[in-house]
Amino acid sequence: MKTWNIDLEHLLAVKIRKQMTHALSDYHMIADGDHVMVAVSGGKDSSVLALLLKEIQKRAPMDFTFEAVMLDQKQPGFNSSEFSVFMKDAGIPLTILQEDTYSIVKEKIPEGNTYCSLCSRLRRGILYNYAFQNKFTKIALGHHRDDMIETFLMNLFFSGKVGSMPPKLYSNDHRNIVIRPLAFAAEKDIIELVTAWNFPIVPCNLCGSQEGLKRERMTKLLDELELESPEIRNSIGHALSNIDVSHMMDTKLFNFEPDHSSR
Repeated sequence: MKTWNIDLEHLLAVKIRKQMTHALSDYHMIADGDHVMVAVSGGKDSSVLALLLKEIQKRAPMDFTFEAVMLDQKQPGFNSSEFSVFMKDAGIPLTILQEDTYSIVKEKIPEGNTYCSLCSRLRRGILYNYAFQNKFTKIALGHHRDDMIETFLMNLFFSGKVGSMPPKLYSNDHRNIVIRPLAFAAEKDIIELVTAWNFPIVPCNLCGSQEGLKRERMTKLLDELELESPEIRNSIGHALSNIDVSHMMDTKLFNFEPDHSSR
């Protein structure tokens, strides 16, 4: 049987675990008695989240439990068997849900168009329903700092609004609380750690080969800017938690009446 050398004292594992601890504390993500559902895709981000949350659980001052939940969307080539063994070896309970959203997406989205939006909505609905029905108090997602920056830029450039992924939020239906413990973690650190750990990855074969995705464009833009300003991602990440509302133009957030406007 294959084994994996998951060195939890690897420098990047320690760094990311500390960043997760800060995020959990700063945004009050997990409380005593919480039962957390970690939504795992089999990809690098959610896998690192689950592995390091297990380590945090051992050290945390609060008593909480968590389980991993994966959704098999019946995409071609999807095989979770090795990943299931990996999670079992790590001591992380894993439930795999079976829902054929692949056929729905292929039917609804014309060939060549981007599948991600519909696919993610269907996946989110299934996972949110499962969490509510099974009395999980929080849903932990594997979005990292770069995801939040790219979402901010996508909203800015393509949606005409200033917004990103909050580290903690109530879902729109107010049934679930979603947390993102990797909010401070850089994707490049996660990639380097996953390369060192060399654990099994379950690829997404539905949309991974599609070109011209907006998120990819944001990544390339940030990579280009980083050549000129190496700290660009750190700067934008800091800006997302350092908002001067009175220096914006939204009349719903700031009172621009004469007695309140800037002089």
